[in-house]
Amino acid sequence: MIRRAASLVTDSSSTFLSQTTVAFTDALKDYSKNLLSLTSSSSPLFRYLASLGKLTAMEEDLLLQVINGWRAECKHYEQAWINAVSLSKAAAEIAQSSGAQQASASMMSNLQVSQSQVEEARKVSVDADKKLAETKVEEIQRMAEYTAFLGDGDEHEIHEAYLRED
Repeated sequence: MIRRAASLVTDSSSTFLSQTTVAFTDALKDYSKNLLSLTSSSSPLFRYLASLGKLTAMEEDLLLQVINGWRAECKHYEQAWINAVSLSKAAAEIAQSSGAQQASASMMSNLQVSQSQVEEARKVSVDADKKLAETKVEEIQRMAEYTAFLGDGDEHEIHEAYLRED
């Protein structure tokens, strides 16, 4: 009877773990996809940045709010997943101590699969964060070049006049 109860607990924990893993990895994948879409050279935002050289303060704040919203959603699902992992480990220990070795082994296997799926999704998310940072650095560099160009405006006008005389 105790082994059956332990098996039921591991089954329920496994379902909870599976569902939170899917929710968390989907949130990470959506976050990554959205960031990569924003930083893609074919995205309207990227083309806008390239043409103007910068976002206005209001546009940048709005964009940061959207990105922070995506991050908050990921954190929410991550916390649920962490709770599911803890519950699953406890269920596996209880199953092991009650003699339900098969249920315990199955739970530990499910934990390993879940952790590898989350790790893969996290790698994609980290890559997207790096791409966002690179895009921000490129924007800063473009602004510095543009500012330097404006500061040297007289020299460029003289140079153009010199070329017209030739």
